[in-house]
Amino acid sequence: MMDANNSPEEISSGKDIAYENFPVGSWLLPARLRPHIATFYPFARAADDIADSAELGAEDKIARLVQYEEAISGKLDNDTAPEKARRMAASLVETETTSQHCLDLLTAFKQDATKQRYQNWQELINYCQLSAAPVGRYLLNLHGGSKNGYDPSDALCVALQILNHLQDCQDDYQTLDRVYLPLDMLEKHGAKLADLNALETNLSLRQVFDEILTGVDELMLEAAKLPAGLKSRRLAMESQIIINIANRLSEKLRHNDLLNNRLELSKPQYLACFITGAVQALFR
Repeated sequence: MMDANNSPEEISSGKDIAYENFPVGSWLLPARLRPHIATFYPFARAADDIADSAELGAEDKIARLVQYEEAISGKLDNDTAPEKARRMAASLVETETTSQHCLDLLTAFKQDATKQRYQNWQELINYCQLSAAPVGRYLLNLHGGSKNGYDPSDALCVALQILNHLQDCQDDYQTLDRVYLPLDMLEKHGAKLADLNALETNLSLRQVFDEILTGVDELMLEAAKLPAGLKSRRLAMESQIIINIANRLSEKLRHNDLLNNRLELSKPQYLACFITGAVQALFR
């Protein structure tokens, strides 16, 4: 069980903003909202780090995440609540934003503590609806919403999550024995989990990756509707940039080996996505 003197904030996966593929609360967003976004990201990162810890057992992970839930729900006083959760709860009150998005994230992270495999695409999508979609929903609420509702945002966030799963598939398997690749796809193409230990991607595993990327492409068609529906032009610019990055990254994952290195865009590629995304949003 968790030591009372061992704070959840002490757990770290080594992932930070520099690790992320996509901009986190960039200067494009309104200055008055950036402090709240800068509170949301460390909260989500700290809770995710608990779920991704290779040192903690499932029971300990869940106990720590329950602390986060209770802090967000106002069931813990400031002396006992984890710092990042306490700050997040205060931010939600100040911005009059629902706590449900944070609670959904914590539900996903608790699932990560015990669930190691996903049987099919829909099961993976259902997980991503809890682990990724709440991030976009939080940002939409903070920026006044969208005339198209949550669907385009959900599609984008789920697509981004699955791209991250592909980039981390070998490390997740070797470090946490966690596999987000749908098992029915592995069986369909004759791939084995042990293939994730190889130095290079074999044909069977490549076919699995390509089928998943085809699913991502379909999600991105829905995500493309997001910028035009947003009430905030600044968020529309940021979302178009993220869409461009996601499409470029998906293309890169299709044409490169995913094993033994985490594929990322180069700085010139990122810059091109930023410039074209900003221009597209401004002139839409």
